[in-house]
Amino acid sequence: MPLNTDRKSNNYVISLEFNELCPSLMERFIKEGKLPNFRQLYEQSEVYTTDAQEKSPFLEPWIQWVTVHSGLPYREHQVFRLDEGHNLNSKRIWDIVSEAGLRVWVCGSMNASYNFGLNGYIMPDFWSTKVTPNSAELLPYFQFVQKQVQEHTNDSAPFSRGDYLRFLSFMSSHGLSLDTIVAIIQQLIREKITRRYRWQRATIADKLQFDLFRSYYQKFRPHFSTFFINSTAHFQHMYWRNFEPDNFSVKASVKDQIEYEKAILFGYQEMDKLIAKFLTLVDANTTLILSTALSQQPCFTYENSGGKRLYRPRKFENILEFAGVNTKYVCSPVMAEQFYIRFDNEQDAVEAEKKLLTLQVDRRSIMELKRNGKDIFGGCGIFDQLSNNAILTIANSEKSIPFFEIFYQLEDIKSGMHHPDGILWIRKPSCQHSVHKDKVSLLSIAPTILELLNIAKIDSMKGTALDYLTSYSRTS
Repeated sequence: MPLNTDRKSNNYVISLEFNELCPSLMERFIKEGKLPNFRQLYEQSEVYTTDAQEKSPFLEPWIQWVTVHSGLPYREHQVFRLDEGHNLNSKRIWDIVSEAGLRVWVCGSMNASYNFGLNGYIMPDFWSTKVTPNSAELLPYFQFVQKQVQEHTNDSAPFSRGDYLRFLSFMSSHGLSLDTIVAIIQQLIREKITRRYRWQRATIADKLQFDLFRSYYQKFRPHFSTFFINSTAHFQHMYWRNFEPDNFSVKASVKDQIEYEKAILFGYQEMDKLIAKFLTLVDANTTLILSTALSQQPCFTYENSGGKRLYRPRKFENILEFAGVNTKYVCSPVMAEQFYIRFDNEQDAVEAEKKLLTLQVDRRSIMELKRNGKDIFGGCGIFDQLSNNAILTIANSEKSIPFFEIFYQLEDIKSGMHHPDGILWIRKPSCQHSVHKDKVSLLSIAPTILELLNIAKIDSMKGTALDYLTSYSRTS
């Protein structure tokens, strides 16, 4: 696509958005000598801990990343759910940088949207259905990975050998590296031999995304770029029980404990390898920022009921058909058990909501739904263990079907939950290192990035740039 190259600038910023990495785990793993590249980045950075300044239910990455990108708190941006970023009209960092005549490359940022005529490339997160890449050349990658991400727990999701071959053909001309090819082969061999470790495929997706990122980065040298990945956040949510088994009353099976005990560490170490690649990519004019927006902590809320179980429709159409919904709609999976149902008009959505709320198991309503106009957001609201012979029924009806013909249970028991603390490391070309004791607001990130690029923040941004050159800190 044509790029505006009128304005000259020698300042560049790469923002690594490694979702929900934990300051405490990062410190622990670095001290244990397990993350050498994170250690190097840490020792060359201004180190902060961010505070999301929100509590549940407003402590979610799809809320906090909008705050990071817009400089607005939730009370003002009001983006509450994933795939709703398009509802915010305020400019994001990349819009402002683009309007200043500089080039941008947004690679996977969560709940993103953008203004028309963006000076560069944007590929939104893979849960996005309302916002698509601004260039058709990114669509083969976006659409393939989107389907993989949204249906990664569903073994019945249709992916043919041809789908994979076409994707690899695209990647072969868009940066596919020998390292990634070797990693793919090793992953497939490991799965075939052990019949386990499929969950590790998420880190292969990270490697592919880095290859794509590097290809475009080297192609047109953006002044501001982002790189978002979520794999380790997922590992923390699902495998904290295995990571710290003594702290949980519900124990994993011996088989699962062996497989998942080091899953979280594995995620951090795979990201550590990516840090090495980014450190090689940057030059003397580039600031490298690591931010996580928020983090996680162990979740004990559901231990008394056997741990939090999640159930997801095998095919979304089947549950609506069973409920008697026969109007036109489009289903879009989100994370875990959640999904959107979008109708042509509000009346159809109202009727569908009424019908879905009549679905029961053991006289318990199973659906948690929130309707907004002609759109319904929701999922299965039962989180305890159901018996194998559970029956799905409709209230005041004789209609029934085995529950597990419509739904399947996600294999793992969720055991991590969100925490407002986040990581923010800023590695300037000077590599000056200091550790700042006081927590800082997420609202400071956008103004700081703009200042690094010599661009004034816009009036709507509520935070101020971090004055890390003059503020008191502990320097090592």
